Amino acid sequence: MADVGIIDYGMGNLRSVANAFESLDRSTRILANPAETGMCDRIVLPGVGAFGDGMKNLRERGWIPVLEEAVLRGGKPFIGLCLGMQLLATTGTEHGTFDGLNWISGSVMRMQPPDATIRIPHIGWNDVEVVKTGGLYGGVTKAPTFYFVHSYAFLPDDPEVISGYANHGGRFVASVERGNLFATQYHPEKSQKDGLQVLRNFLAA
Repeated sequence: MADVGIIDYGMGNLRSVANAFESLDRSTRILANPAETGMCDRIVLPGVGAFGDGMKNLRERGWIPVLEEAVLRGGKPFIGLCLGMQLLATTGTEHGTFDGLNWISGSVMRMQPPDATIRIPHIGWNDVEVVKTGGLYGGVTKAPTFYFVHSYAFLPDDPEVISGYANHGGRFVASVERGNLFATQYHPEKSQKDGLQVLRNFLAA
């Protein structure tokens, strides 16, 4: 059994995510078929691309009922990365309005800084304001910095699930945590020391 299962649903950077976990001496398995989910202790939903496409792929490839069973009912630790975080929402508004997984109620909205000189998409390194110690952020540096690439941000209905904020022309949610669910808007696999510490903490969850 692999330590970490990385879901292949046609939306992105699987190898870089696997490399990051393997650098922490953990075995990984890229999951091309929902039936393989039981072969892993933890589940990662990465992703680069549009919300509607992500949900369409999860639905058409049969992932949604399997993930609900493993994560929501079975309690397997789960982390969503970038688009994988946004798909946890109730709805997404990228190129239309689409139903999300609705694991954490809320909406994904386009970032709209009041200053027109602030560029969207938001690409680059940003500090994260940690509002929940422990969890994903145990042992990170005092002012952790992570790598972001996105135009939309998740607005959870319940602020208690938010564990970190960042700022790009306005404050937005950088991470959420609830029970066995973890998610980051940034890419920990591309975020060097702090990113690897976040993944290490997920592995200890």
